[in-house]
Amino acid sequence: MTGYSLRCPVCQKTFPDTYLLSCPDGCQGLLRAEYSQKQLTIRDAPGIFKYKDWLPVQGILPTRAEPVCYKSSGLAEALGLSNLWIVFSGYWPEKNAYAVSGSFKEFEAFPTVQWMKEQHSGIIQVSSAGNTGRAFAEVSTQTGQPVIIVVPDAARDRIWTTIPAHDILLITISGDYTDAIALGNEICTIPGIFPEGGAKNVARRDGMGTVMLAGAAAMGRLPDWYVQAVGSGTGGIAAYEASLRLIADGRFGKIMPRMFLIQNKPFIPMVNAWKDKRRDIRDEDMPDAERATREVYSDVLTNRAPPYGIVGGLFDALTATNGLMEGVSSAQAKEAGKLFSSFEGIDPDPAAAVCVAGLMDAVRSGRISPDDLILLNITGGGYELGRHDLSRHIKSPDICATKETPFENISERIRGWMDAYV
Repeated sequence: MTGYSLRCPVCQKTFPDTYLLSCPDGCQGLLRAEYSQKQLTIRDAPGIFKYKDWLPVQGILPTRAEPVCYKSSGLAEALGLSNLWIVFSGYWPEKNAYAVSGSFKEFEAFPTVQWMKEQHSGIIQVSSAGNTGRAFAEVSTQTGQPVIIVVPDAARDRIWTTIPAHDILLITISGDYTDAIALGNEICTIPGIFPEGGAKNVARRDGMGTVMLAGAAAMGRLPDWYVQAVGSGTGGIAAYEASLRLIADGRFGKIMPRMFLIQNKPFIPMVNAWKDKRRDIRDEDMPDAERATREVYSDVLTNRAPPYGIVGGLFDALTATNGLMEGVSSAQAKEAGKLFSSFEGIDPDPAAAVCVAGLMDAVRSGRISPDDLILLNITGGGYELGRHDLSRHIKSPDICATKETPFENISERIRGWMDAYV
């Protein structure tokens, strides 16, 4: 008895999970986990595994990483808000926040590694702009799960761990996040290597969904607004899916939170598409994309192929929640990050600063009212504390590739590492 099955949003068929990333019948939609446990029960388990009834895993891994929700006083007063709640994901021991990589991506990595362990043995491949790769690297050091991580060359110094990494193959590539994704897809053609799956990975989405679970449990109800900065939008999809489960629970209200999602100008393809209420993202939604990705304050928010239009993706989540999307400038984000640090006492990740800037703009414009119940997702932070409290071991790249490097050369070196490792 697994306690859940996977449903295709296109054909509506359900399937037992065998590390499925897509419908076995070939439908193009995001599979969604349906759990036998219909009410939220917070278990006596470590970290995010206290929500294991709504995670696609049977076992647990030792961790203290989980989202922490509290009612804001400082930032709330500064913005004139009476009911602002912050869900913090990062390193902040004073708040019992122990995501030591500094990012909510740990909430994706832990259940994904356990999911892989329960489904079959293999090597996980992760493409990242930095935060996801670092989270999987950290979980690898704690569990021994072998991981191949591909990041843009500019993000190489973001892959660090709190203990030395022995089970990681780190590959850098010239270019941006999209180039890292493309190389990762090629790597997954090598037998024995499995993609972590991105938005198609139900363990990742439901791991991120614990943010909404923690928020609703702390507030006693679903919020009026869920606010987050997005690059792929997977966190927004996860919050929406978690909200559906909480409404079905019956104890947290019946009204779906409105999604308010923010991107970092000048790279705002989903904002442009959503303002036109289009399901498709077009080239004109991200003009001069390479330049735009270099100019943003938070480059982890620059996914050129997000799960926006796919059935069950972000377009559907925004439609179902009457959601909003807006873009903010890097200058606004920097100002907001300083404001957050000043009033809340912790440094936010640049992506989280983008989120705060979006909230500030929405409050000033009147789109969000002063007495609305707001759940603000601070997706990362506490790096300054982490530098002081924790060891930091930067992982040196094992392979440095360019977009012109023949894949055969990369593949040969990967196979050599696999032979030596396995």
